[in-house]
Amino acid sequence: MNKALRLSEKWFRVGLWLVAFVFGSFLIGLGGKVVANLPKVEQRYTLEDFIDKPAAEKARASIREARLTRQEADDALDQAQLKLNARRADTASAHETFNNWLATRQATRRPEQDPELITRTTALDALKLGERRALAAVENQQQIALDARQAEQRALKELQQLEQTAGSALSDALQGQELRVFLYRLALTLPLLGVAGWLFAKKRKGSGWPFVWGFIYFALFAFFVELVPYLPDYGGYVRYAVGIVVTVVVGRQAIAALNRYLERQKEAEARPDLERRQELGYDTALARLAKSVCPGCERSVDLKNTSIDFCPHCGICLFDHCGKCTERKSAFSRFCHACGASAQDAAGGETGR
Repeated sequence: MNKALRLSEKWFRVGLWLVAFVFGSFLIGLGGKVVANLPKVEQRYTLEDFIDKPAAEKARASIREARLTRQEADDALDQAQLKLNARRADTASAHETFNNWLATRQATRRPEQDPELITRTTALDALKLGERRALAAVENQQQIALDARQAEQRALKELQQLEQTAGSALSDALQGQELRVFLYRLALTLPLLGVAGWLFAKKRKGSGWPFVWGFIYFALFAFFVELVPYLPDYGGYVRYAVGIVVTVVVGRQAIAALNRYLERQKEAEARPDLERRQELGYDTALARLAKSVCPGCERSVDLKNTSIDFCPHCGICLFDHCGKCTERKSAFSRFCHACGASAQDAAGGETGR
């Protein structure tokens, strides 16, 4: 901060910079809302927008039907398996009973028991037949379930192919949409950057400079922060391209300004000492002296050395003596620090004597 400014003026400037910061913050918040809502101007694409709807619906219907058939077959298979187990248990029990009775029959060899043997054998055959029928029912349900699973897999494969084709079309559409949204953001933020550049060149030193700087901060934030992260691929190219252009323009302006400054310094150093000191602003001269540099040529000078009254680089007078009290003082001071006499009055009195 400039040390030559009055204390109240320093605080006023701090307050104005705070105004610039707050103004820029509100602009950034508003701009962030606008940029964030820009994608809403485009339709939100989904996979269903690009898939072959009749074929996909047919495949999905096949999948639903196959799953329902498979579920029913699985339920029926569970029931058939239970019946088969029961039939097998009955057959095993009857077979064991028959074997025991047959062993007894062979031991006694009683002819009157032959009809019962035939009856028991017939009953055992009937149980075996029931078991075979139960097994056939299980195998039938297993076949139905297998057919349903295979139909479901075929339908799933067909649906996946349709979704893969639609996914490629969706990806292309999303890339095009992202590019359009990026161009919307670019069309919004690039003019802001141009206006900010014009304000910086023309209005940054005017009476409304806090609002100018606030708008500049907002434009830079909107372009380099709000714009770029949404689309790094496109945004990176734009950011670096704009950075190169801005660097070249600013660099050329800085080089030209430096050359003009050096020319002005050469011309100023060739003019008389009194004229040079009158052209320097009071605050500017004090600020440069506070930095231990010559107010005329801005080169370093040892101001603590009381034997130096003139700049050894450009020859401008740095210290003189009061015309009333002869105290050594700064040649740029308006009043003598020792007696309070006006520098102009003291100079006039000294000239009269």
